[in-house]
Amino acid sequence: MNRIRKGDHVIVTAGKDKGKKGDVLSIDGDKVVVSNINIIKRHTKPNPQAGQPGGVIEREAPIHVSNVMLFNPASGKGERIGFKKLEDGRKLRVFRSSGEAVDA
Repeated sequence: MNRIRKGDHVIVTAGKDKGKKGDVLSIDGDKVVVSNINIIKRHTKPNPQAGQPGGVIEREAPIHVSNVMLFNPASGKGERIGFKKLEDGRKLRVFRSSGEAVDA
């Protein structure tokens, strides 16, 4: 079970976008793509068969999962994640500082 999942609201802890917040768009191994974070300019050739225009396209690039923390709206900060096992055998993500559940 991953500590960071698609759709989580995270805060960046290192790099040029340190302190910015965004939602996780995708996860691929140990890399995450966060909305409006690590924007790069990609110079692309037009491809008329795919209907793709050419030019300079701005998009999000992946960053390492160790450079993001799950954002806790109660404290207003990024916090570490732990796991708690329930009686029925399911694992639940919890914030380590307060012990409150991340998922409802």
